[in-house]
This record gives sequence, structure tokens and C-alpha cells, in this order.
Amino acid sequence: MTQGAGLRAGDLPDDLTAAEAGMWQAFRNGSGYDLNSGDAIVDDPHGGQPWGPERAVRARIIAWLLLDGPPALAGRVSSLKLAGVRITGALDLAGGTVTPYVEMKGCRFERDVLLPEARFTTVRLVNCSVPRLEAARVHTEGDLHLPRCRFRNGVRLTDAHIGTDLLLNQAVVHRDRTGRSIAADGLTVGQDLQAEFLESHGELSLRSAKVGVSLSLRGARLANPSGRLALNAPQLTVERTLYLSPAGVGSPLLSGTTPARGTRIQRFECQGGVRLDDGRFGDAVDLERARFVFTDDQELSLRRVQTPELRFLGEQPERGKVVLSGARVVTLVDRAGSWPGPGNLHMGGFGYENLVPRGPFPLTRRLEWVAAATAEYNPEPYERLAAVLRAAGEDEDAREVLLAKQRRRRETLPLAGKLWGYAQDVTVAYGYRPGRAAVWMAVLWAASAFAFAHTTLEPMNSDGHPGWSPALFALDLLLPVIDLGQAGEWQLRGGWQWLAAAIVLLGWILATTVAAGATRLLRRG
Repeated sequence: MTQGAGLRAGDLPDDLTAAEAGMWQAFRNGSGYDLNSGDAIVDDPHGGQPWGPERAVRARIIAWLLLDGPPALAGRVSSLKLAGVRITGALDLAGGTVTPYVEMKGCRFERDVLLPEARFTTVRLVNCSVPRLEAARVHTEGDLHLPRCRFRNGVRLTDAHIGTDLLLNQAVVHRDRTGRSIAADGLTVGQDLQAEFLESHGELSLRSAKVGVSLSLRGARLANPSGRLALNAPQLTVERTLYLSPAGVGSPLLSGTTPARGTRIQRFECQGGVRLDDGRFGDAVDLERARFVFTDDQELSLRRVQTPELRFLGEQPERGKVVLSGARVVTLVDRAGSWPGPGNLHMGGFGYENLVPRGPFPLTRRLEWVAAATAEYNPEPYERLAAVLRAAGEDEDAREVLLAKQRRRRETLPLAGKLWGYAQDVTVAYGYRPGRAAVWMAVLWAASAFAFAHTTLEPMNSDGHPGWSPALFALDLLLPVIDLGQAGEWQLRGGWQWLAAAIVLLGWILATTVAAGATRLLRRG
């Protein structure tokens, strides 16, 4: 009997084992085929208990069923639903078109699963032990589910197209020969990509991937001790939200639900660099309680990221850098204790429109945040912060930020510029506190008037001179340009000449600083 003839007739092939024959009949019937023993320890696909030949089927028989299987029984829909089965040999479906529904639970694969360029409706591998999943350019009309699976030599999903959801919840993936745990560059997912509680031992690569709804790495643990990056996802596009945030251990794996009271919370943790450069996120990037463990040369890179909301609410990295250069967000939700210290924060060209601090974040800490991001003086972060505060109605805080900018700039100037800066700061606070000038003018006027009241000056001309008034004389010296008809009518000798010269000089300094401050106010207006 030829293989093809047997299939056309729906007969059972002669060379099948008992386990394979049962699988064959279950496939035609569309029913599940369960070879579990009932002992949880023995049935653990990741454990060390041996599974005998009574639980083994050959991978080529599975491929036969899926690619060119027998017709379904009358009134049935053929499907492959296996549980507790040991698959021997490599399951090779490369380039094939698989129409039946595929579901394998708690199965143990002895060799790799090869699905490159294959086409499926829906594939579910749940809690399976797989040496490696090779699925570059695989195409599914529905879901690809891989929850609780363990992959000893990595997963490849490069340029794969998943019609609806990709699930990797609680999966454990170890690195391949190139150092990657999951290679999914160019991946397209129609709806959600859920990888909650994922354990990734190697580089998780999602370069240029596209996710139609949300990407959840809640509670995931990524580690790549032998490489620079644990998450490498430049040019990632997520239509809604990227979650690098906590999840409730033991709660149903429903993304976004609130864990029940008493549920243990597991936060997102990453040991190794994170690269999200040029990413586009439709709703938010959520780093709530995220923990990043970097070496000195690793970083959380968000260069040129665009998102309506950035929730920077993780744990402060002890080492490494946070880079936001060129990023654009509408709302920055942050916590004072989440940002790294001086030299480890870079925000050149970072644009944001609203600040929503979570918890206490006084202006002094906010100024330290800006200073931490500018090892060398750069006016742009100060001006951005001042603009955001002014738009929120915090005009006084905005002036404080701009004053801090001038003081920071002063430290970069030569000695003469520094002295002039100190004069402007002491007198009118660079124009941001113009009321100081009036106080200084009043004090100087009162002091000089008091001094001149203790002397009698001789008039320049004996005829037609005004009456002596120490107050008017002091005011005439103090006010530049304005002539009150006093300063040129009286003779000064000795120390009085030096006093008058000092008053004139101080008057010019005050007037110049007031003019500079007024110019800044007009510019801001």
C-alpha cells in the first residue's frame, strides 16, 4: 500500500506504532490525544523523568498529518491536539502550508522545531520542552502561543508575521550560538505581544518589530551577562503601550488586570543594556518599578523615542547611563528617586510638554536633575524646563530655573565675565528679581544722602546756584542720564570726589543690570 493511497482512503498506515496510531485517529476525529500518566512529577516535560516508547511519536508522522494528512471523519474537523507526548526527530514543516489547528501541551521535543516560511492558522505550544524553535518568516493567520515553554537554544522569529497575538508568558529562553535568546527582528504582530514573566538568558532582539496593540514585558526578567544588550529593540513600533512594569505572581495572566490582594508582585528586571532608539509608541512607555542593572558601559537608551507619555518610575540605576537625547514626549511622569546621578543622565534635545511628578519632587531636586544631565553647560534643558513650568502657571519656579541657568553659565566665563555676572546676580538676580534694584538704589541713596548731609559744599558759581540739598545731590549722582541740576553746581574736593565717583559708578551698574533684566523680561514676554 502506498502512502498516498492510504491517505486518500483514510486508512491507517501499516508502519505506525500504537502511540502514533492513536494520534492518527484522534487527528481525524479532531479530539485531544493525551499520553500523560497522571503523576505530575513524571509528566513534567522539563523534568528528568524518562518517557518510554509508549509516549513517543515520530516527528515525521506529525509532519505527515499536518501537511498531507487523512480526511476528517464525517461531521468532524481534523486537528492536532497532543498532551504529554515525546516527539522524536526534528519536526520539519519548513515552507509548508498547515491548515489544521495545532495545539501541543506538556510535550517534550527531542530535537528542534523547524517552521521557517511555513503558514499556519493557529499554533499553540503550551508548557513544552523544545531545544530550539526556528521560525523565521513564519506566517500565522491567528495566534502563535508559546506560554511556559522552555527553549534551550533560543527562538528565531525573524520577519515572522503573526496575525493576531504572540504569547510568550512564563517562557524560559536560553541563548543560541550567536548570544541571542529571541531573534525577532522585523517581527509583525497584528494585536498583542505578551511576554509576561518571560525569562530571557541572552539578547532579546526586536529590531524594527511592529506590534499592532501593546507589548507587555510585565514581570519579565532579562539577563545577558555575556553581551552588551539584554533588550535590543531600535525602531520598534507599538501602536499602544510598551510595559516594562510589575505583574502579580500567581494571578491570571490577563494583561492589565489588577492583582488580587495578597498577590506577590514581580517587577520587570533587566541585567544588561536596553536599546529602544527611534521607537514609536502610540500611548506610553511604562517603566513603573522597573529595575535595571548595568555595568558602567551599558545604558538605557531612549534616543529619539516618540510617545505621548513616558512613565519614568523605576528604581534608580546604580551604574550605567540613561540617555534621552532627541526624545519627544508629551507628558513626562517621573519620580525624583528614579533618575541617575550626575554624569549618567543625558537629555540633549529631550522635549516634553508636561511634567507630572509622582511623589515629592521639589524645584531644588528638579534643578539637580537638569544639572545631572549637563556635565558641561547647556542652556537648552533649563529653557525647556522653564517653558514647561511657565505653561503650567508656575511663573516663579520658571524664573528660578532661568536664574539657575545664568548662574551655571557664569561658571564658564572668564574672570571679568564672572565678576560682572556676580554683580548682576547680587543686584537684580540677572533681571529675574527686578525689585532688588529698587532696594539697592534706596539704600545707596539714603547712605549717600546721609554722608553729604554732614558736609557743606561750595557752589561752582556764587550767583544763581540752587539751594544745597544732600538728598537731591545724592540722587543726581546716582541716576545716570537724568539731570536734576545738582551734581554740576557744587565743588567736590578730596574724599568727597572719590565718594561721588563711586556713587556714579554704582548708579551705572544698577541701571545697566536693570536694563539687561528688562530686556530678558521683554524677550520672555
